This record gives sequence, C-alpha cells and structure tokens, in this order.
Amino acid sequence: MPKTYLILLLAVAAETIGTSALQASQQFSRLLPSVVVVLAYGVSFWLLSLTLKTLPVGVVYALWSGLGIVLIAIIGYLVFGQKLDWPAVLGIAMILAGIVVINLFSKTAGH
Repeated sequence: MPKTYLILLLAVAAETIGTSALQASQQFSRLLPSVVVVLAYGVSFWLLSLTLKTLPVGVVYALWSGLGIVLIAIIGYLVFGQKLDWPAVLGIAMILAGIVVINLFSKTAGH
C-alpha cells in the first residue's frame, strides 16, 4: 500500500474516533470525550492535508468522507445501538461501491 493511502487511512481512523467521541461527549457536556473530539479532528485534518501533496483534493475527500461514513454507521450500530433501515444500508453500500470504483478504475487516484 502506498504511503499516501496509509496516511489517508490513519486520517479516516482519527476522524472516526473524533466522531465517535462527539456522540459520547453529549453535546460537549463531558470533558474527556470533548477533548478527544478536538484532538482527533485536529490529527485527522493534519493527516488529510499530507495526502494532498500526492492526490487530488476531490479524490482524497471522497475517500476520507466515504470511509468515515461507513465506519461511523457501523460504530453507531455496534456501540450506540443506532439501527439503519434498508434505504440507509443501500445508500452506504453505494458509497462503498463508489470508493471501489475510484480505487480500481480512476486514473486521477494516483495508484
């Protein structure tokens, strides 16, 4: 895996941690999860900025946000008990399909 994609995956992981902590912070009323939100988002955006040296911003953002949506939906279901209906599952599957198309067929993704 190219270094840029590893950095992008780390950015997605940090964003996912930040968004999970955002739910746990209960509208920033709990200190520790609130601190995690700020730190995780900061790390995520910094890592995201590093990927822009190599990949176009549209591709980076599509992959970062798409993977983040999928991971947060899974965490929401497993950790927070947030159920998804079939249209939501279908939409998330379409996001995953888009990520696959970008990575397998796009020449702008810089493989």
